Amino acid sequence: MNIHKAREILNRFSKLNMLVVGDIIADEYLEGVSTRLSREAPIPIIHQTRKYLVPGGAANPAVNARALGASVSLAGVMGQDESGAMLKNILQHYEIDISSAHMDAKRPTSSKLRVLASNNQGVIQQVARIDTIDTTPIDDSLAEHMLADILPKIAGYNCVILSDYDNGFMGLPIIDGVLEAARKQNCILTADAHGGFARFQYASAITPNEPEAEIAAEIRIFDENSLNIAGAKLLETTHAESALITRGSSGMALFQQSGKITHIPARKITAADTTGAGDTVAAVFTLALAAGADPLEAAELANFAGAIVVQRPGCSTTTQEELLHFIEISESEQ
Repeated sequence: MNIHKAREILNRFSKLNMLVVGDIIADEYLEGVSTRLSREAPIPIIHQTRKYLVPGGAANPAVNARALGASVSLAGVMGQDESGAMLKNILQHYEIDISSAHMDAKRPTSSKLRVLASNNQGVIQQVARIDTIDTTPIDDSLAEHMLADILPKIAGYNCVILSDYDNGFMGLPIIDGVLEAARKQNCILTADAHGGFARFQYASAITPNEPEAEIAAEIRIFDENSLNIAGAKLLETTHAESALITRGSSGMALFQQSGKITHIPARKITAADTTGAGDTVAAVFTLALAAGADPLEAAELANFAGAIVVQRPGCSTTTQEELLHFIEISESEQ
């Protein structure tokens, strides 16, 4: 992708309205310094230096889209607890509309606490992760209430992301209701899920990573041929217009209903942390499609964005200016 085409697509982002529906997660981080092992057990003693929270799960593509200039609304469930209150404040700071996000006193806010320790040379490693997640499905009455709120608003959005982390919110009533409403409005809809892609029939796009694609297609991906078979099977199973499989250091593979297959190489960067990179890819890919880009242009733009955020620890975002600068540098190196 050349810089002029990228700028043309990105310039349209500020005119777009996106809705993200899915499992909202609080990604919490506890950082500290470890210089010795405990006498009580073979574990490091960590002197805490800071603790912070960033939006994760469905909140991450929402924040990514907002950072790129789009107007964003987020629908999902958070608990009436400290993590939920902190997450709510952060989302409001980003000016994300959370009027369709439900604060549920019966459920904890889904959270993932990562404990990071650095040694006296400054090398940081993740030493533990503590999850607080209620995976039981939400009540039928709550699903009906939320659909009654969300569905009439679909006409006001250019694009929708269904973000499913298997945390109990994305039941079939929610998925089917949003899918049908989006189709009626000719709204771009991307499904970004950890599994069960057959539930997302006739989506504009699905964005699995390679392990998720292997499970969904019931085939082990070990070369280009097996990758192509998996991609074709995903399209056949879901009837999606396109499937974008993210492959880490091996890049991406884009499959389209026309039969066109494109393998997109990874950018030459040093990855620090891939956490949340798939959310960035889904956000950029979806916005680009809504901005009028063809699937290949959208995938190439998403590939650049993913390369930027994996160079930073934890869930991260990028901006239009940073993305254009990165593309410009990449162009000059060719």
